[in-house]
Amino acid sequence: MPELPEVEAARRAVEEHCLGKKIKKAIIANDTKVIDSVSASDFEAALLGKTLISAHRKGKNLWLRLDSPPFPSFQFGMSGAIYIKGVAVTKYKRSAVNDTDEWPSKYSKFFIELDDGLELSFTDKRRFAKVRLLKDPAAVSPISELGPDALLEPMTVDEFTESLSKKKIAIKALLLDQSYIAGIGNWIADEVLYQARIHPLQSSASMSKENCATLHKCIKEVIEKAIEVGADSSQFPKNWIFHSREKKSGAFVDGKKIDFINAGGRTTAYVPELQKLSGNQATKVAAEPRKRTSKRKSGGNDDTDELSNEEEKIVETDQLKKGPKPRGQGKKPPMKRKSDDSDDDEAGDDNSDDDEVQKKTTKKTTTKQAKAEKASKKKVQSSQNSKKPKKAK
Repeated sequence: MPELPEVEAARRAVEEHCLGKKIKKAIIANDTKVIDSVSASDFEAALLGKTLISAHRKGKNLWLRLDSPPFPSFQFGMSGAIYIKGVAVTKYKRSAVNDTDEWPSKYSKFFIELDDGLELSFTDKRRFAKVRLLKDPAAVSPISELGPDALLEPMTVDEFTESLSKKKIAIKALLLDQSYIAGIGNWIADEVLYQARIHPLQSSASMSKENCATLHKCIKEVIEKAIEVGADSSQFPKNWIFHSREKKSGAFVDGKKIDFINAGGRTTAYVPELQKLSGNQATKVAAEPRKRTSKRKSGGNDDTDELSNEEEKIVETDQLKKGPKPRGQGKKPPMKRKSDDSDDDEAGDDNSDDDEVQKKTTKKTTTKQAKAEKASKKKVQSSQNSKKPKKAK
């Protein structure tokens, strides 16, 4: 969040209102966490007097082409947003600026005033965005490493089906991989899988041709519908899981209960009644009632633990070809994420549940270790006492 529709809405707003105008004032924040590899003064000097020629997007990245390089580039992160004074650009939950707020916002990282008085600002409240000044943004990372754009460069159904058949990884994790498809983030992935009735942990290679075709169609429909309403989430169709996916407990869509699991390193919303594992994965889950019972006794979440184990098997199968894991890592290694999507994970609300689980696991491990050490000390002390010579009476 934001994802392809939100960034595309920003691009279209810039294209409609700002092109052909000259930059007469620029204010760049002195924030090296967001402003990447260039000083604020140098950035400002590179913008002054330049004319905006065009606005471009790939995946979740936006860049503005001026009448001469270098060009400003924006990687939106978790809460990055473009605002044009007096223009409704887009609305999504984690954006920072309201109509009643100060202007430019205290969260503004990039501000320009054009020769007709129009003002544009890029804000980032949570500071996980990156604003760069580049000679050719599309030729360097992260944009150069992206896969085909989900809107502008869609695969054909046959290409999509064939590519999935070669991926031994959970479908949710694959959709989040920006080197595979650019622009799909956590909420879009959950939505398209729900609309396609596909379990987020279903192995990509195991999906039927019918499921692949349905998923291909749903990706197109969800993205296009979101863009049609300017990425205003309040206008998304009522039957979308989007509206309930952040409730975490007691969440329903069309009267059916939503559950939450970890998939692709992200908290994932899905409907168990409609999105079921198929093929060998379904057989494996059905054949493991004892494991589910033992987890129930320990107080764990039955469905979440079981499905997390299933995802682990998928990941481990894909990892076998890569050799043994380095020493010191846990049983389940973190999945490699591309830089464009990693912003969304850092300090994200979606990961709060996962952090809590990790804390509990760490606490249990520490307690077990302490008990083991205490027992070991008692054993050694007992052994030493038995070896001491008895005093003569």
